[in-house]
Parts: sequence; structure tokens; C-alpha cells
Amino acid sequence: MAKTSKIVKNDKKQKFANRRRNRCKLCGRPRGYLRKFALCRICFRDLVHKGEIPGVKKSSW
Repeated sequence: MAKTSKIVKNDKKQKFANRRRNRCKLCGRPRGYLRKFALCRICFRDLVHKGEIPGVKKSSW
């Protein structure tokens, strides 16, 4: 879980646009971010296993 101060700082309007950091909408994690779903890889994986994201399933071969 990300520090609350980091999440709040990221939500504020930044002086320069490139200071903005993509963060997971659930936990606030900045790394492993998937833009299409606005989630980090860990939260994405948990939601897929629960079947809460339509059209996505675990691959196996």
C-alpha cells in the first residue's frame, strides 16, 4: 500500500504535467501499472482470478 501522503500529492494539480505519476486506483502502487485498467499488476491479477474483470481470463498452455 502506498503512503497516503504520496497519493494525495499525486492527486493535486502539478506545476508541470510530466510530474504526474500513474498510480493504481485500488492500492496506489506506482509500479507495474496497466493503463488500460488503471490498476497495478497485483490488483489486476487478484480481480481477474475473482472474475471481476469481464473479458479477461488466466491463460494456460
